[in-house]
Amino acid sequence: MVEEKAKSLPMELSEKRGVENNGFVQNEALDDEETDTTSQEEMPKTCSVDVDPTAVEELLKPYAGMPKEVLLKFSSQARYRVTREILFWLIITAAVLLVCATIAIIALSPKCLDWWQASPIYRIYPRSFKDSNMDGNGDLKGIQEKLDHITYLNIKTIWITSFYKSPLKDLGYGAEDFYDIDPMFGSMSDFENLVAAIHDRGLKVIMDLIPNHTSDKHQWFQLSRNRTGKYTDYYIWQDCTQAAGSVTPPNNWVSVFGNSSWQFDDVRKQCYFHQFGKEQPDLNFRNLAVQQEIHDIIKFWLGKGIDGFSFSAVKYLLEATHLRDEPQVNKSQSQESITAYSQLYHDYTTTQVGMHDIIRSFRQTINQFSSEPGRYRFMGSDDDEKEDIEATMMYYGTTFIQEADFPFNFNLINMKNLSGNSIFEAVNLWMKNMPAGKWPNWAVGSPNAARISSRIGKEYVNVINMLLLTLPGTPVTYYGEEIGMENIASENVSEECMNSDPVTFPEKSPMQWDGKVNAGFTEGNSSWLPVNSDYQSVNVEIQMTGSNSTLNLYRELTSLRNNELPIHRGWMCYVWNDSNVFVYVRELDGLDRGFMMVLNFGQESTIDLKAIIPNLPSEAIIRLSTNFSNAGKAVNTKLIKTEMGEGLVLEYKTAKPVHTMEAFQGNCFVAEKACYSSAFNLLYVNC
Repeated sequence: MVEEKAKSLPMELSEKRGVENNGFVQNEALDDEETDTTSQEEMPKTCSVDVDPTAVEELLKPYAGMPKEVLLKFSSQARYRVTREILFWLIITAAVLLVCATIAIIALSPKCLDWWQASPIYRIYPRSFKDSNMDGNGDLKGIQEKLDHITYLNIKTIWITSFYKSPLKDLGYGAEDFYDIDPMFGSMSDFENLVAAIHDRGLKVIMDLIPNHTSDKHQWFQLSRNRTGKYTDYYIWQDCTQAAGSVTPPNNWVSVFGNSSWQFDDVRKQCYFHQFGKEQPDLNFRNLAVQQEIHDIIKFWLGKGIDGFSFSAVKYLLEATHLRDEPQVNKSQSQESITAYSQLYHDYTTTQVGMHDIIRSFRQTINQFSSEPGRYRFMGSDDDEKEDIEATMMYYGTTFIQEADFPFNFNLINMKNLSGNSIFEAVNLWMKNMPAGKWPNWAVGSPNAARISSRIGKEYVNVINMLLLTLPGTPVTYYGEEIGMENIASENVSEECMNSDPVTFPEKSPMQWDGKVNAGFTEGNSSWLPVNSDYQSVNVEIQMTGSNSTLNLYRELTSLRNNELPIHRGWMCYVWNDSNVFVYVRELDGLDRGFMMVLNFGQESTIDLKAIIPNLPSEAIIRLSTNFSNAGKAVNTKLIKTEMGEGLVLEYKTAKPVHTMEAFQGNCFVAEKACYSSAFNLLYVNC
């Protein structure tokens, strides 16, 4: 038995030697040479035997570093081939499923809100925001110094009003040069640095463009009054008679600021037309060369990196060519006594046929700069039609032709009195008339309207801000409203300022940054307008540390708007309104919770919300309140009490949202519909 094992051993070794991995032999030729030099007689002799190949294969197993021939021998075996094919098809199937899932998610996902929808807009009057060079006038460098304030407010869009080179007379609303910065505000280099700093912070900037008119100091006007070449008809000129120092105008058209809208020019010996001040002659937009000039201006500033425009005074772009007298409001009034703009119906000087075509052409030029991903350029129109809501809605464009992203909404500014009912009417007027699929916006202050505190009272500042930041759409905040600034008294405005322009000044007082001299607006000896006398108690610095300040409430509201989907882009449904309160909810399909705003614009009030909405839970949590100490408290929905000027944001759980209830179907609106999937934590369209 021992002999048989001994005999079999050389055979096994020989066979194993045949499949030995020689990949690690350093010098095989050297080994062969050494073998040849040794005595061949010493080599063991083996006898030949028959070996079963199957038995040999069973002795072999895959090993690291095996040669290609061995690898191929194993790979052809069924157990490896089948496994390999199964893995291959599993990978292909997973890839197909992943692609299909991606396509499905993209197809079902709602449109992401663009930057002009996602953030509030902060409107800055540059001369009054921050002075950087101690001359008493705010400037572009001053805005750059205070960009941290914008980010502190959780705002990502800045709207800077006109800063073109312009005579002081019209405060920049009649440009002397559309391609230059007024030296009061800085240089073009300052502007470029400001835009770069804004974009470095992830912010956007839009600017004013007033295409209707220029300053009478503009080179175009100087060339036109001298009948120079193509500029001869850049403005609207008509023959008029002058006798004994008195001018007889072509018709009864009246300027927005009062008196005749025709002004005799001694150089050209004709009258030119001006919708605003006599220093602001209207351009002739029936001249295609004038239209091209505006397109070139748009391209210039978009090329400088701005993110959009607000076009102002566009309803005045065209006038009727027949020059007929406009109808009188009071037909019995003598024509000679008509001097006020409100005394005529302006059928021939506003919103003429062809005006919207011009605005849409501006849109097309802007769109040329929106092709780059993430660089959509915004267009707003700043024209307040007031009584004619349908005319305002036309600025949205049509289903097939884009115009403004939205016309700015001044309904909340134009209210004649404050109550829960009047707030409801202002909000509902916009929402029910807005074209389907369009995006709303809201403003409660502007450079041409009294501040909230002065217009309706300091006690309502916080609740107005709560309304502004919880309504659907884009809120627009005029600088200083976040701290509750008031108008300065008119008697404090210098006679020089009051005589320099018909525009009012009290709402343009310098921004109140701190309690130091001149409220931190300037380190110079004085500011162009006096600072409000309340600046030591109403300023940014003191309110940042105040536990119940207007500034901190504003910041909490912007944070709530940015972080809560129902308020960011959900449904809005009116629930109740009376002389004191306005109540509405914000909801999102798929979420089992909602927010209810109870805002008091009158006197102390108590309301039973459970009776109005039977499915409402009996208890809700105060998420935010104009009185910070109430935040986090639970309230009984059968007994919601609010004081004058108090606002509550209530959060509650619900299985049946208000917008699904038949009783509220006519009271609910949504602009960018989306539904939430809690299973996948994503938004989708088809609810």
